[in-house]
Amino acid sequence: MDYLEALQNPIFKIVGTCADELNVKAYVIGGFVRDFILKRESAKDIDIVAVGSGIELAQRVGHALEGRPEVTIFKNFGTAMLKYNDLEIEFVGARKESYQRDSRKPIVEDGTLEDDQNRRDLTINALAISLNTDSYGLFIDPFNGVEDLKNKIIRTPLAPAITYSDDPLRMMRAIRFATQLNFEIELSSLKAINENKERINIISKERIVDELHKIIGSTKPSKGFALLHKTGLLPIILPELTSLQGIDEVEGQRHKDNFWHTLEVVDNISKTTDNLWLRWAALLHDIGKAPTKRFDKKIGWTFHAHEFVGAKMVYKLFKRLRMPLNDKMKFVQKMVLMSSRPIILSEDHVTDSAVRRLVFDAGDYVEDLMILCEADITTKNPRKQKRYLKNFQIVRQKIVEVEERDRIRNFQPPVSGEEIMRTFGLKPSKEIGVIKEAIKEAILAGKIPNEYEAAHNFMLKTGIKIGLKPVTT
Repeated sequence: MDYLEALQNPIFKIVGTCADELNVKAYVIGGFVRDFILKRESAKDIDIVAVGSGIELAQRVGHALEGRPEVTIFKNFGTAMLKYNDLEIEFVGARKESYQRDSRKPIVEDGTLEDDQNRRDLTINALAISLNTDSYGLFIDPFNGVEDLKNKIIRTPLAPAITYSDDPLRMMRAIRFATQLNFEIELSSLKAINENKERINIISKERIVDELHKIIGSTKPSKGFALLHKTGLLPIILPELTSLQGIDEVEGQRHKDNFWHTLEVVDNISKTTDNLWLRWAALLHDIGKAPTKRFDKKIGWTFHAHEFVGAKMVYKLFKRLRMPLNDKMKFVQKMVLMSSRPIILSEDHVTDSAVRRLVFDAGDYVEDLMILCEADITTKNPRKQKRYLKNFQIVRQKIVEVEERDRIRNFQPPVSGEEIMRTFGLKPSKEIGVIKEAIKEAILAGKIPNEYEAAHNFMLKTGIKIGLKPVTT
């Protein structure tokens, strides 16, 4: 392979020239090189390692570039970064690292390129190409990472027990890359991850979640979650999920394994949406089933109110993992809470009233909810699958019809609280809420259309019914 092809962007010549001027060796290393060999679309971030000061090299490159882009220096880490066109280029000095048992923060010393490659997480991320004029385009692969790319293998540069114990986040990264690239983790690495799994507890929740996001955002997330489960990391990170595993049998009646079902649902939804938080909703949609599982002799296995319980669990899970407790969390909660609503609708005769309530409660997220429910179809019976999808199509059509006619989404009552107060000469009081709620329920039930005149007449009748008198003017 001609590695000069990887260096077509003029930035690499500029970096090489600046490195020559400073009399340091410079290399492009890591993901950029890996993705070039795999013929993947390269990320817009490029890592440059200098055998010397990465900060000085960054400053010299920034000075040489047109427009003199600002160089951001991170002194504590010995790194610098500059943005050029659509690229983010990070510079670091080659270093060697040693670790203490209770921390993933290394003791750092200046090192050689070999030292720097030794400290990399995976062989496929330790590939480097020289940028200096006298060796421009020279490919350096000390751990046979190219063969690992060809064979689709995830392997560590050093003994895996050392690599993963030193920095336990590498366990998550190994699983994430196996998922994203559809590679296999070699057996000694899998064993080492299992042996070091408890070390994940020294990693910040934010870093763990960042890797989880990337696994969930991959083409087939189930691969990553199956690996997290196999290595024993998942019960530590997301015990709510592993609690779903297993099939119980009582009096010959069994329920499905909700853990593996959940992974199927996440794979299904990943075929239709890139919405990270909707994928999270798919992952968590059944977490309430473990604490609500019961056996009833008359009806068999039940998971009564699992959606409600699951929605409450979403908040606790997000808080524990230090995920955002904002509208993103509320969206996931809403999806989990409503995850069975369209399914129940599709099994029964679809009434306008039920669809109006669905649209009212889901609001702008009704389409997301339908996508989630369609992903929830994991039956292997083609006839059943066809019937479920057909029923969901009927529900979708009803949503369109009801929305066009009744304008329920983001519902605003046709009669305001102020008008109710004027009509009955009221000050702020509970009666206003009673009347507004009655109007809303009448519209959702189809008793009156979502129109001002009908709502106004209904307001008068309701007010009189609860003992109020309209004010005459």
